[in-house]
Amino acid sequence: MPKGKILIIRGGAIGDFILTLPAITALRQQFPEAHLEILGYPHIAQLAMAGGLVNKVQSIDARALAGFFARNGALAEDLADYFSEFDMVISYLYDPDEIFRTNVSRCTKAQYISGPHRARDVEGIHAAKVYLKPLERLAIFDAPHVPTLLIDGPIREQAGQPAIALHPGSGSEKKNWPEDRWSAFIHELINATEANLLLVGGEAEGERLQRLAAALPPFRVRIAQSLPLSELAVELQRADFFIGHDSGISHLASAVGLPGLLLWGDTAKEVWRPPSEKMVVLQHPTGLAKLEVETVLKAFENLFATSEKT
Repeated sequence: MPKGKILIIRGGAIGDFILTLPAITALRQQFPEAHLEILGYPHIAQLAMAGGLVNKVQSIDARALAGFFARNGALAEDLADYFSEFDMVISYLYDPDEIFRTNVSRCTKAQYISGPHRARDVEGIHAAKVYLKPLERLAIFDAPHVPTLLIDGPIREQAGQPAIALHPGSGSEKKNWPEDRWSAFIHELINATEANLLLVGGEAEGERLQRLAAALPPFRVRIAQSLPLSELAVELQRADFFIGHDSGISHLASAVGLPGLLLWGDTAKEVWRPPSEKMVVLQHPTGLAKLEVETVLKAFENLFATSEKT
């Protein structure tokens, strides 16, 4: 199928999508002349477009797709026509009874490959490897499982002070290091280094970012809040180091090649951590809230000194 059309259906959060990038990359490499399209959330899937991995992103409209999740459902004519255009469909949707698959097959004779919508912690296999597994049906074996993303943007000048990107939030408050510890740690960074800081966050973290930045020298700190992910990727590419939590933004920082330190809670790190060797996970045996500022600072100093030499 050198010039066929392949549809990848992928919902999920930022981290889930980024951990699927190795599968998308493997498909692009296996079928370099094919048209690759993603049916997903455009604000997330834009990353694959910006990185040159796919040709098009189409939005999942849950209302229009509703009929595809009902047995013998009434299928929207425009979606039925849409699915009929593809030679292959690879779906990572939750479809335990294969109702969606059956309904798509009513519209097209395309080869259909089902992938898991989410990796399982109990299996202990890294999620990126889990999402690659279905591609073995296409004779794609041993593809690299580390997400890699390069997005064209301004090249940071080599002269000047290094930049450290920090994401003091996540999709869940229980995954966050306490704000007072972040505040103390950031003040230590300002005093101990000459680096400029980039505070990263979404809409829900805006007040936190403002509070953390308020007492810092304004010429040393910049806030990047609620940027489109492709623009945030460019900002992160221009940094030298990253510090964050178990979050989709940490996966993005890893995918664009940053070394970093991740303050990790109780999530199964063998399944969900960014698989890049440049990212180091720091945990406390009794929980993230018990992680001391001094411990994080020491880990950062060791890693940052190493990253500056490489």
